[in-house]
Amino acid sequence: MDNATVLIVEDDTSIAQFVAASLSAAGLRPVTAATAAHGLDEARGHNPRLIIVDLGLPDLDGVELITRLRARSATPILVLSARIQEAQKIAALDAGADDYLTKPFGVGELIARVRAMLRRAAASPGPAPLVRVGGLALDREAHELRLDGSPVHLSPLEYRLLERLALAQGKVVTHRQLLADVWGTEQVDQLHYLRIYMGHLRAKIEANPAEPRYLLTELGVGYRLADE
Repeated sequence: MDNATVLIVEDDTSIAQFVAASLSAAGLRPVTAATAAHGLDEARGHNPRLIIVDLGLPDLDGVELITRLRARSATPILVLSARIQEAQKIAALDAGADDYLTKPFGVGELIARVRAMLRRAAASPGPAPLVRVGGLALDREAHELRLDGSPVHLSPLEYRLLERLALAQGKVVTHRQLLADVWGTEQVDQLHYLRIYMGHLRAKIEANPAEPRYLLTELGVGYRLADE
């Protein structure tokens, strides 16, 4: 993970330099690009382990850049943007981004997100059969969930919802993605289904469902399974 190349596609020179300096101090090797076209060239030339993308680029919208990057590789993509509208976050995630950090942000959170994404990418080329976080253990081969060593009974829909989140552990999965993958594409507007079943899951897993430890909410965007 140390000395991993991280591509930063950011047209604001001061932010690009700040992010690059923060990554260098953390033992990573930053490469910068000020336009989407330059970013695509650098992605080809450096084969980075992670790409950080600003949405407000001068030559191409960041969402379109994410779409083009994702079409050619599975390299993790972290969005940094001042855009705070939920629809824009959702568009970036649906285009293939793995995480989203809104400006302004702290160095500690940036580095934590980057390291978590690099760990996930390096952990396995495919989905792990056993997913662990804290006292939670999901055995995808046995279709079994345990909490602090004790089995937890899940309905088929509850299991499919948890498994979908586990396959993207640590990453935000949008409401539409969850509804399409668990209930089918014809149900992508039925947000109440998702809220009901997420409530059921939290009641079975969380010590305090109102302050979840495992099943985290990204307001207006989707959910994620904690990875630490």
